[in-house]
Amino acid sequence: MSQTTELHSDAILDASGLNCPEPVMMLHNKVRDLAGGQLLKVIATDPSTQRDIPKFCVFLGHELVDQREADGNYLYWIRKKAD
Repeated sequence: MSQTTELHSDAILDASGLNCPEPVMMLHNKVRDLAGGQLLKVIATDPSTQRDIPKFCVFLGHELVDQREADGNYLYWIRKKAD
């Protein structure tokens, strides 16, 4: 088990088992529910999220704070842009 620092997140989106485009569609809806500046943790199993989620953040102006791969999961921490 790694001793990686866990980031505090305001909300979690578990998209495990879902394939493109579902994780990004769910992400889009979840981000709408957050206030500006809140941090969302995304858990995914689809490798295409490694490409899609960073592009989503750049396109919509959200900050991809961190992304990691652990035990077959892809983890992302996204800070919603200020309202």
